[in-house]
Amino acid sequence: MTDSILVGTGTVPVAINLRMANRHGLVAGATGTGKTVTLQRLAEQFSRAGVPVFLADVKGDLAGLSQAGGANVKVARRVAEMGLEQAEGFTYAANPVQFWDIHGEQGHPVRTTISDLGPLLLGRLLGLNEVQEGVLNIVFQLADENGWLLLDLKDLRSLLTHAADTADGLQTRWGNVSKASVGAILRRLLALEQQGATRLFGEPALSLADLMQTDPRGHGYINILAADRLIHTPAIYSTFLLWLLSELFETLPEVGDADRPRLVFFFDEAHLLFNDAPKVLVNKIEQVVRLIRSKGVGVYFVTQSPLDVPEAVLGQLGNRVQHALRAFTPKDQKAVRVAAQTFRPNPALDTEAVITALAVGEALVSTLDAEGVPGIVQRVNVAPPGSRLGPVAAAERQAVLDGSLLKGVYDITIDRVSAYEMLAQRATGAAAPTAGTWGDLSGGTGGGSRGRQTPLEAFATSAARSLGSQLGRQLLRGVMGSLFGTKTGGKG
Repeated sequence: MTDSILVGTGTVPVAINLRMANRHGLVAGATGTGKTVTLQRLAEQFSRAGVPVFLADVKGDLAGLSQAGGANVKVARRVAEMGLEQAEGFTYAANPVQFWDIHGEQGHPVRTTISDLGPLLLGRLLGLNEVQEGVLNIVFQLADENGWLLLDLKDLRSLLTHAADTADGLQTRWGNVSKASVGAILRRLLALEQQGATRLFGEPALSLADLMQTDPRGHGYINILAADRLIHTPAIYSTFLLWLLSELFETLPEVGDADRPRLVFFFDEAHLLFNDAPKVLVNKIEQVVRLIRSKGVGVYFVTQSPLDVPEAVLGQLGNRVQHALRAFTPKDQKAVRVAAQTFRPNPALDTEAVITALAVGEALVSTLDAEGVPGIVQRVNVAPPGSRLGPVAAAERQAVLDGSLLKGVYDITIDRVSAYEMLAQRATGAAAPTAGTWGDLSGGTGGGSRGRQTPLEAFATSAARSLGSQLGRQLLRGVMGSLFGTKTGGKG
């Protein structure tokens, strides 16, 4: 396999060295300047180099990665002008793709549990203040001590109500649990449910191993999360992707400097990650971005302006692709200056002037060399992808899902005994069931398997993770692991 992937050509070809691809990157530019095509090109080339990819399809047009290109006149012209057939053996071809969708409509359902998300990210998702976050932490601690699994929103709702009813007993141990705070959290939960978040929580929970597969040719699967609806609830969108990134950081072992990443993660509409984020959360994001490279994960932020990314995070992004920026307002002009200053200067280019003059499909690019040193900025024509540009038909999407390795694995929703059932039994005075036992199976028939797990085996994996977390109730939990050092339980 190749040891680099071509981004584009100008006076010289510019490529990303795969050994440096886990030093992260940035794809920026104004709307309509070619960011999406660049993202598609990079995702496809990483896949063909054997690197699995995860990305969110915000506009619905990255699904074309699953289909061969060849019908686009502009692409054909650029391939010929750049001599790509001779230079890199350019071919039109589909890529191995797995579709995912929190709503379960355009891809495999993707879920996590309340315990896996943890109180910090859950508090951010709900927009809680400091006092309300404190109550949420107490609720998680209460679940830990009693062995009550927190899997979905009804579990959390039941436990909050129980905490309010037993507030006097909790106060002497952990502090005040006011009914006003519980009521505020419950109202936020209702609003979250009305935004469709109910489907995000439950089992079987997503297994990270399913995002890191290769096909028989050795090409990495491109995991595409349908986000055209999800983007309208930006808190859910950004929190889910941040959870996924933190889970990768927690779960994956150290690999040091490998010859290529084990996964590349594209974070589109990256500004949503940092909007209204408290300083402590931004600091931890910066730490994760800095440290996750040793786990073999490359993180690429895609956004309109470098100003959308905090400086501490921006400084970690070694591979840069900057499409055109507009300079109509003082803020726009500042963004142009910042973008120009982040590049290693090229004596042959007035970087600040060029940024506003780039044509669609052109970009200023700087990548890291084999020693990790940034190359001087180059003006390039970005190479096109060999897959289709644009969306796919419903029948084409369904054909990909029907042939998926994961068909049937996540399609069946599993509702086993957890906090909701335990507390309901306690309220009626009946004998409480054992936590973690089987509940109802509902939500679809499913079919097939991925060759490793049936749907019930997938459930067993998810259950084992939750049960394991309950046995280790006082271990450091979840969101971004020991970086936060918070003691709450239920990590799966």
